[in-house]
Amino acid sequence: MINRLITSTIKQKIFKGKAIIVVGPRQVGKTTLLKMLANEFDSKVLVWNCDEPDVRRRLAEPTSTMLGAETSGYNIVFIDEAQRVQNIGITLKLLIDNYPEKQVVVTGSSAIELSNSINEPLTGRKYEYVLFPFSAEELIAEHGKIDEQRLLERRLIYGAYPEVVNRPGEERETLTNLVSSYLYKDIFTFQDVRKPEIIEQLLQALALQVGSEVSFNELGRLLGLNSITVQRYIDLLEKSYVVFHLRSFSRNVRSELKKSRKIYFYDNGVRNALIGDYKPLALRSDTGALWENYTISERMKHNAYNGFYGKSYFWRTQQQQEVDYIEDIDGVLHAYEFKWSNAKQPRLTETFAKNYPDHTFMVVNPDNYLDFIAAG
Repeated sequence: MINRLITSTIKQKIFKGKAIIVVGPRQVGKTTLLKMLANEFDSKVLVWNCDEPDVRRRLAEPTSTMLGAETSGYNIVFIDEAQRVQNIGITLKLLIDNYPEKQVVVTGSSAIELSNSINEPLTGRKYEYVLFPFSAEELIAEHGKIDEQRLLERRLIYGAYPEVVNRPGEERETLTNLVSSYLYKDIFTFQDVRKPEIIEQLLQALALQVGSEVSFNELGRLLGLNSITVQRYIDLLEKSYVVFHLRSFSRNVRSELKKSRKIYFYDNGVRNALIGDYKPLALRSDTGALWENYTISERMKHNAYNGFYGKSYFWRTQQQQEVDYIEDIDGVLHAYEFKWSNAKQPRLTETFAKNYPDHTFMVVNPDNYLDFIAAG
């Protein structure tokens, strides 16, 4: 099994008096992570799988007495697929408050329902983490930097979902099954989406706009929706960990775009599956977009797993001057450009450099990208 970076972080929080919540998209290995953790502890471990109807019924409206009886003799309680239990937050609160000596570890396939139902009951009572598809750091730790660099084109085309990585030769079948509503199934389960096919059409439109600014109004006209509905659906897709957004950075320059956003996918394979394009890079016209999506999504994983406390943006002016990606860390702006080809290396636009003198600048290309996405 490929070791997950989040494992060491979780182990440091065991028996600290709070629940440990692990959320993330479907099929990234949350259940496997629980099994790995269970095997590492000498303590007696109770596992509740909330896919089982009887487990859901017992946990939906329990009493503290019942929870005590059910968990008697166990030091650690694992609750898998917890988003399937109604009012799970109240159940967890009862368990934590009445039996603080027990460690509760919870997984959920989506933030949509799980986070909404646990945030208020578990205020001050939880550590929450996100598990993503495999990161470059995890894959390098498994088989080395040289091999991972050799597999770069495969990562750009097929991504790094665990089943995709672990079953070479079956990537297309795996990704097709993943994006056939399964990846965003929780949206249909927990939210009022009257036309489910619109979600896939919206994702296809977003897939074709990776690296470009996204207009809710334009997407609405394309899909026959109002802009508010488009914004709501994108928010649901973000809460399902299918996509994420960057806002435009603006502070000093009058011509800066102040309310724009870009949408990226957490996994390149999902993006390519949505548009049905697995051609090699030599035959593609979107290699630059794939490179930008890959490097930014990998940076997001790196930051999430390594305690990043800055802010992430892109920058653009009305005159089309731009910086692909910016991190604002303690007032210093770290600017990045992403270039697949080394033929012509860009310089930082003079407008940005002049107005934000306290900055750094790096061009991220295939020769140095691991310094950006797997630093340290």
